[in-house]
Amino acid sequence: MHNRRTLRTGVIVSLSLAVICFFSAIARTAGEPVAEVEGVAIESDEVEKPIAGQLTKLEEQIYNLKRQRIDAIINERLFAKEAAKRKVTVAQLLDSEVTAKVSLVTEQEIESYYKANKTKLKGDEAQQREQIRSALQNQKLSLRRQEFLTSLRADAKIVVNLKPPAIIRAQVAVDGAPFKGPAKAPVTIVEFTDFHCPFCKKSLAPLAQLEAQYGDRVKLVFRDFPIDQLHPAARKAHEAARCANDQGKFWAYHDKLFATAPRASIENPKTYAKEVGMDTAAFDKCLSNAKYQAAVQKDIDEGARLGVTGTPAFFINGRLLVGAAPLENFVRVIDDELARVQ
Repeated sequence: MHNRRTLRTGVIVSLSLAVICFFSAIARTAGEPVAEVEGVAIESDEVEKPIAGQLTKLEEQIYNLKRQRIDAIINERLFAKEAAKRKVTVAQLLDSEVTAKVSLVTEQEIESYYKANKTKLKGDEAQQREQIRSALQNQKLSLRRQEFLTSLRADAKIVVNLKPPAIIRAQVAVDGAPFKGPAKAPVTIVEFTDFHCPFCKKSLAPLAQLEAQYGDRVKLVFRDFPIDQLHPAARKAHEAARCANDQGKFWAYHDKLFATAPRASIENPKTYAKEVGMDTAAFDKCLSNAKYQAAVQKDIDEGARLGVTGTPAFFINGRLLVGAAPLENFVRVIDDELARVQ
């Protein structure tokens, strides 16, 4: 996650644990003042309410870390149990159930991917095609491994007793924001992002997987959150993307910005506009007149109000998920939300 404070993960987790333990102690002594000044009490509500959003974020981070580790252990044990049942090693099991059952990537698949992404790719074409082959093959292996794991989980008795933190939903405005998916999808993912943030770019892959996996059950909404201290040129890129949205080219332009980020020259946004097929004269006018300067700032202010301090930050039906989280973190929350709707 790109954060203004640029704290290391270990420090954040240690601090998170310390804060949660501290407030757990407060809860155990409910009714007692947490401090006094000249005999006047400071009640726990005075401490907790102003920082409720931050505490919720820390609790979610701790829960997600624990749940990821639990899931990893469950997977390891299921593989080991099945391997023992078949009297083979885990490596042999995965070779027979995953590797052997995945077809090789075809030249047609490579050609289709190359044509669809040609403008985003860099370097020698032969090298690009080999990279595409490797990426597509790994994707097939990953999908087959997940299918096999899902079948093992379906036949196993698994009980997870780890209690998730209480659900607190933020009210996140989406009116007028660019989005993908049905307007009335049961799950809405609102992402506050920065076009020049490498962690935001990293989150594109799991988001694409979610689109493929959930289809019309999920809507993805884009909100601006350029961080000037880290990426001085990003704000202008966000204004440019809104100008692209005027011409129905937001997502094509969005993909172009992330594929080429970060490039600071003001000429680049204009070049990208031409590459994605926009009316460049209208685009230039929109950008030079700073038509969306106030709108981008409004998004930044909204994110700050919601407790966003870094990018990417996601609100899944109002539930906060921070950073370039792994796919399973999204899946867990989305599945829970879909179950609640049903």
